[in-house]
Amino acid sequence: MTQQPQWGISLSKYFILPQRVILAIMGFLAILNAYTMRVCLSQAITVLVKKKNSTDEDGNDQAICEPDDLDGDSGSASSGDFEWSEEVQGLILSAFYIGYIVTHVPGGLLAEKFGGKWTLGLGILSTAVFTMLTPLAIDYGGSDWLIVTRVLMGLGEGTTFPALSVLLAAWVPANERGKLGALVLGGGQVGTIMGNLLSGVFLESYHWSFVFYFFGGLGVVWFVIFVFLCFSDPSSHPFIKPSEREYLVKEIGTIGRNESLPPTPWKAILTNLPMFALVSAQIGHDWGFYIMVTDLPKYMSDVLQFSIKANGLYSSLPYIMMWIVSVGSGFVADWMIRRGIMNTTNTRKVMTGLAAFGPAIFMVGASYAGCDRVLVVVLFTICMGLMGAYYAGMKLSPLDMSPNYAGTLMAITNGIGAITGVITPYLVGVMTPNASLLEWRTVFWVAFGVLFVTAIVYSIWASGEVQPFNGAVIEPTTLDFEAHERKPELKLKSMEHSS
Repeated sequence: MTQQPQWGISLSKYFILPQRVILAIMGFLAILNAYTMRVCLSQAITVLVKKKNSTDEDGNDQAICEPDDLDGDSGSASSGDFEWSEEVQGLILSAFYIGYIVTHVPGGLLAEKFGGKWTLGLGILSTAVFTMLTPLAIDYGGSDWLIVTRVLMGLGEGTTFPALSVLLAAWVPANERGKLGALVLGGGQVGTIMGNLLSGVFLESYHWSFVFYFFGGLGVVWFVIFVFLCFSDPSSHPFIKPSEREYLVKEIGTIGRNESLPPTPWKAILTNLPMFALVSAQIGHDWGFYIMVTDLPKYMSDVLQFSIKANGLYSSLPYIMMWIVSVGSGFVADWMIRRGIMNTTNTRKVMTGLAAFGPAIFMVGASYAGCDRVLVVVLFTICMGLMGAYYAGMKLSPLDMSPNYAGTLMAITNGIGAITGVITPYLVGVMTPNASLLEWRTVFWVAFGVLFVTAIVYSIWASGEVQPFNGAVIEPTTLDFEAHERKPELKLKSMEHSS
């Protein structure tokens, strides 16, 4: 452990909040910034392209809705300057995830080798820079340069969650992991809400390029503050209070992985039947989630003909409900397990089934609500709200199945699931060439099938029990801190073992 400088000890007296809380706040803002930069294009693209304000070739008047007047004007979102087909728009929206997949696993390795501070910071900074370069890419290179820019943004943002996992493992004691972990992870939902809501406001009032300059600029500001305030671990922090430094070194030093554990048992993991069930559920979740997070603003603009500001508002409502349910379902799942109402396996299956079958039904139902805007928004909000139950279901299965290798299981499932982020936006573009209600209904039926089939596979073969490849029940150094907090019985066992 390095010696703390005297100037750092003196400076530490001016900080009211503990440094681990400051790190958690900056981690929250990191995810928030990452999501706003990721989703703002989904709103901006609705004003970049020329709108298809026509019915289908047969003149069927149910294929398009009349423009709304919810903002006091009779027009919907203004028509843009670019004649990008729906297929090209799908490729643009999916391009981000091509880069995102590539740096997911390397991001964790870099964070473990060089520290989470610079892996996270430089990743967000690069994403912010390319976000601010997006208007330039669009003006001078059209869709081709925009696709390249989005891939580069994904490369930068792909390191976010792996780096944060390493940082929080180094900074957050087990008895504080719940509240600080919840704070950090909340940045994803809040970022999606803010990205949709503020983009709608900005696009209504300013030129579309302002959206990218604003969110990219916030990312740069975050980087400057983060680099000054945060460090990779308590031992290297120069102006942490000595008392907090000693406390963290003592507490986190008791949370260590057994060095005698064998290397990651890849063959056993990849041939494990519950692992296949977990991957299946992850594919279903991400298929439905990425359709909604990437293309919901387009549906509300192209089909429902919402105005720009209304689009931003109503596209954000489902994620408010999703955040509420994701938090509440975790408490319910813990209560069910503690009271012996259901065992861990059945609790995970029930929550995953609720998060798959419910959204599938309400998603399709929204397409049959036609142009009833209030009913459509309500159905989509319920759809995404129920999807929040995944966080008390299959999202926790990696820790249930293997506390020692939970990080590896998470990397496998998240990596495979993120491929749907590439497939679904492009597939939506191919399936909706005329952006009609009938075409979108087919999109939702396909999502219905994927959600149902993958959830059935999970319900049959998933397990909440520790798998044979895990070995001794010993906590890993780097783990899914949200999942860990949902497993109080494992925490108690690990604390008893360490004592």
